[in-house]
Amino acid sequence: MPVAFTRAVSPRLADCELTHLVRAPIDIGAAIAQHVAYERELATAGFEIRRLPPLDDAPDGVFVEDTAIILGHHAVITRPGAASRRGETASTAEVLGGCLDVHHLSTGGIDGGDVLLIGRTLYVGASLRTNAAGIDALRAAAAPLGYATVAVELRDCLHLKTCATYAGRDGAGDPVVIVDPRHVDPAVFADVDIVEVAPGEGAGANAVRALDTLLFAAGHPRLRDVLVARGYAPAELDTSEFRKAEAALSCLSLLAPDL
Repeated sequence: MPVAFTRAVSPRLADCELTHLVRAPIDIGAAIAQHVAYERELATAGFEIRRLPPLDDAPDGVFVEDTAIILGHHAVITRPGAASRRGETASTAEVLGGCLDVHHLSTGGIDGGDVLLIGRTLYVGASLRTNAAGIDALRAAAAPLGYATVAVELRDCLHLKTCATYAGRDGAGDPVVIVDPRHVDPAVFADVDIVEVAPGEGAGANAVRALDTLLFAAGHPRLRDVLVARGYAPAELDTSEFRKAEAALSCLSLLAPDL
């Protein structure tokens, strides 16, 4: 059965790492409710929800995507670029090791939020959290598993998947990537159709393909209309509190559709 690994919201979420945003008050109760709603949509889509151990003293712990990269029946444990987050990976590795073959990166810095998987290609954002050494380490780990790695330049963006995500195939069977062209050149993505977000709808560039369901952030009506026209049935979710933490929907889970 497909599995979605998540982690509870830390009561210290308001102390999260920030790079490009000015700190704003975060309503922890609202964040918990938004997280539960996200898990509910994943369950409705067909995923079994498995929560990783809580990390109450890790403000960013709910953003499990940054701690591992799932490739089929393999999991690559990352080395988060923010030193404060390095301790989050141990519990992720322990749980994933019970059902996947686990590989560890030992050099460089890399966040899972910078890694966009399309087919057998890993597009990796060169960001303030992911450096060249981290990309090289991932390339060395992924190549024996049958995956190519392509480095991608970013502009004023925390993670690659903040500004570009894979929506899966549309109603015509064409693979689609949603992109905010302010932060990444759409031309770097090969053999896909590009849907560019409209001005003012940048946060819509982060979506989650959950089997046959496409989840994306509420408040992006022009993007929603484009997705519906292409044959998607998108489910909209409130992400207001996580956006204050410089995060998005994909940050909240590690999806293993092939378990």
